[in-house]
Amino acid sequence: MHGLIEVDVTDSKRLLADHEPALSFTAFIIASVARAAVAHPEVHAYRNWHGQLVWHRYVDIATIVEIDTPQGPFALGHVIRDADIRDVVDLTSELRTVKTDPSASASGRWLARYAPIAPRVPGLFAAMGRSPRLRQLMGTVGVTAVGMFAGGGGFAIAPLTLMPLQIVVGGVSPRPRVVRGQIEVRDVLDLTVTIDHNVVDGAPGARFGAELREIIESATVLHDLQR
Repeated sequence: MHGLIEVDVTDSKRLLADHEPALSFTAFIIASVARAAVAHPEVHAYRNWHGQLVWHRYVDIATIVEIDTPQGPFALGHVIRDADIRDVVDLTSELRTVKTDPSASASGRWLARYAPIAPRVPGLFAAMGRSPRLRQLMGTVGVTAVGMFAGGGGFAIAPLTLMPLQIVVGGVSPRPRVVRGQIEVRDVLDLTVTIDHNVVDGAPGARFGAELREIIESATVLHDLQR
């Protein structure tokens, strides 16, 4: 099930830029997604080999870091552990470290080795998805950004892999919004939220989406840094 969500990030972008040094927008989104997911653990639950529903007590975010190689840019898979209890400064540092030193990402090396061959084996992802060990290696939530490719606003609908919850971060563009009864031009981000409807019902998915919007628009994880 896919949800297309527009989120006002005007205040968030200002706070990110005002911080010294400037913080990563991707890290901000990851921290916000993690806070919403830990509040609604059913959206990233999965079924084990016995068909039992398993809920995670933590949020590990699987994301992509573009690195430079002699052959050109490469999309390196990386898992950010315990993203729900870490701040944006910490997450920014980790993402930038992996970008400059890919060997810092053990999970990325594992994904780079096995992910290209997995889709060629029919039914492999479905079987792998029931393995607790692989769940620990691959992360519980997927966050990927495609906004830089479009050069503006836009959505992208990606198929689920092992994670029952996936967030695709689209572009940011100026749009008219009603703020305190007045029309203003605001920076609006497009998000695609995809959940596994075999595991998650529509109502819990909608509650997660509403909380994610609130956390991002209120810049909750950035205000936490100022306390």
